[in-house]
Amino acid sequence: MHTLIVGARGQLGRDLVDVFSREGNITGLDIPELDITDADALRAATQRFRPTLVVNAAAYTDVEGAEDHRAAAFAANEEGARNVARLAAQLGVPTVYFSTDFVFGGSKSTPYAEDDPVAPRGVYAESKAAGEAAVREACAQHFIVRTAWLYGAGGNNFVEKILRAAAARPRLRVVNDETGSPTYTRDLAEATCALCKTTAYGTYHAVNAGACSRFDFARAILRGAGVKTPVDPCTASEYPSKAPRPVYSVLSTEKLRAACGYTMPPWEDALRRYLQARETQ
Repeated sequence: MHTLIVGARGQLGRDLVDVFSREGNITGLDIPELDITDADALRAATQRFRPTLVVNAAAYTDVEGAEDHRAAAFAANEEGARNVARLAAQLGVPTVYFSTDFVFGGSKSTPYAEDDPVAPRGVYAESKAAGEAAVREACAQHFIVRTAWLYGAGGNNFVEKILRAAAARPRLRVVNDETGSPTYTRDLAEATCALCKTTAYGTYHAVNAGACSRFDFARAILRGAGVKTPVDPCTASEYPSKAPRPVYSVLSTEKLRAACGYTMPPWEDALRRYLQARETQ
């Protein structure tokens, strides 16, 4: 396997590079040497490295910023995704595109399956849903992997934000009416690698097992880090944001397990491992 990973220096990209390097040669590219919105530059990169798999971990991920920068969000999440998928198709190799729980409206009370209808709300969600459609159209050999509440080394993620806030404030307030599945990038990378060893192309969900509110997640973060800062629950309406967020976005991973045999670890275990790794960095 010779894997080309674009977006290789992001929090997910770093773990993808590490995990996929066990399976063969790795080429990891990111801005500034490669911008997936530049089709010519992307074509030159794929022709130079001749990958057998192209993994697209590059994305516009600023949910709030997307509301003010619609063109930039769609350029990366739809047009960039289309560019990557088209080139993979031209090379005759599979491609991976990472999507999000935000493509669902959040009105369910049971885990979303891959074939549930999408109902994106907000520019970020719309751009990722459009990216999914672009990849499906451009490359038959595709893995679209939806994930949620992602955190990993080097990222400006919820875990790091909570720890920074706890260090700066005497007390925290965290939303208690949004439920999802916190997901460690390391586990997502392992699941993706397992999936790419198959030819079971299609759309999958990959999140750590279980679910919690953001309030419960914050308490677990502080408890795991040995931080005593108290946390109070609040409602999302008390912290209005530009971008609408799903109230419930738990994703079922049954299809992933059936396709490749990989079982996502519980989110509590994933958080423990992340915090342990963080101490050694």
